[in-house]
Amino acid sequence: MNVVNRLNTVYLVDAVRTPIGRYNGALASVRPDDLAAHAIRALLARTPALDPARIEDVYVGNANGAGEENRNVARMAALLAGLPTSVPGVTVNRLCASGLEAVVQAARAIAVGDAHLALAGGVESMTRAPYVLPKNDRPFPAAHAELYSTTLGWRMVNPAMNPQWTIPLGESAELIADKHKISREQQDEFALHSHHKAAAAQEQHLFDAEVTPVPVPQRTGEPVPFAADECVRPDASLTAMAKLKPSFRTASEARWGSPRPKAGGGTVTAGNASPLNDGAAALLLADEAGLKATGREPLARISATGVSATDPHYFGLAPVEAVNRALAKAGKGFDDLSVLELNEAFAAQVLGCLAEWPDFDPAILNPQGGAIALGHPLGASGARLAGTVAHQLARRGTGTGVATLCIGVGQGLALVLER
Repeated sequence: MNVVNRLNTVYLVDAVRTPIGRYNGALASVRPDDLAAHAIRALLARTPALDPARIEDVYVGNANGAGEENRNVARMAALLAGLPTSVPGVTVNRLCASGLEAVVQAARAIAVGDAHLALAGGVESMTRAPYVLPKNDRPFPAAHAELYSTTLGWRMVNPAMNPQWTIPLGESAELIADKHKISREQQDEFALHSHHKAAAAQEQHLFDAEVTPVPVPQRTGEPVPFAADECVRPDASLTAMAKLKPSFRTASEARWGSPRPKAGGGTVTAGNASPLNDGAAALLLADEAGLKATGREPLARISATGVSATDPHYFGLAPVEAVNRALAKAGKGFDDLSVLELNEAFAAQVLGCLAEWPDFDPAILNPQGGAIALGHPLGASGARLAGTVAHQLARRGTGTGVATLCIGVGQGLALVLER
């Protein structure tokens, strides 16, 4: 006898996020486990009919894990948020897509019947990422020791790794610019539009449904609420961006000796790349039975996922195939999309992906701005993107959207949502 197992429908019930703080900015004094706990508390406060004891697992993405978010930040955040001790938690790491990976894993558990209700999200405090000092393999070494920053990128690299794969992330963006002949001017113009779209979205209160202010403790007096993304520049201009020096190419040749085409000066700057940031996001996922327990109308449903991998030094192009696979699983094409949120690690990386999607309409890309303007708190960004897509679909009342990110070391992840 053949038995057909039907997957459960997975609903994205609600999604919240903190405002995104700049490096050493408004959230610098807030621990990452407290940031994640705040997002979870705020999420559940919006669904008072739900008994938190019914949540069957908490999935949190985190890309660092070397500092205050060690010891399984998902479990710590759940406890700090006041969830019953009976609610478990697991931390997942797919670098920049860790938050989206948490959503994927939670959705998969619900789809196969392992859970009716789950929380998913992500957190990163790049400001508070610690320095690490590796242990020596011999006692009492006489030589100097090297201290590594865990804020971003490669550290303690395995000497057996192909050196082309371990070049700086920005140098990878330069390689994409070389490959697709993307100019500095094109990158600056893309970054400018990201800031202008994000500023317009703030002005129109489009983030109000997803952003939950964070009370930031002060040295004296009451906590001060931090309520808006800190890196958005309404006054951004091409003139100002043109004055910025390249951040990677000129230095990388001398410092890293990375093999690459000799293509003149660099094009990737602090103005056309995402900044370093702090932030957290949380989402509530459910099947039909779980949805009834929430008493809520869902924002959207999750219909497909896609993951891909490519050469590590072209990691920024990996979303191309991840999105293609996810759309194929959902039975959709680019013409079916209302919105596509592609994380803006670098303008060159996004423009490279667009060059490989000739049938995609860029008018629906990141309509409320992207990470160049809003920020990129590594482990939180994927969860933010999923929530942002869901809220846009809910405002529209119908449609299909995609959230996707590139991932260091050469991977891409994508999620399809429908309403």
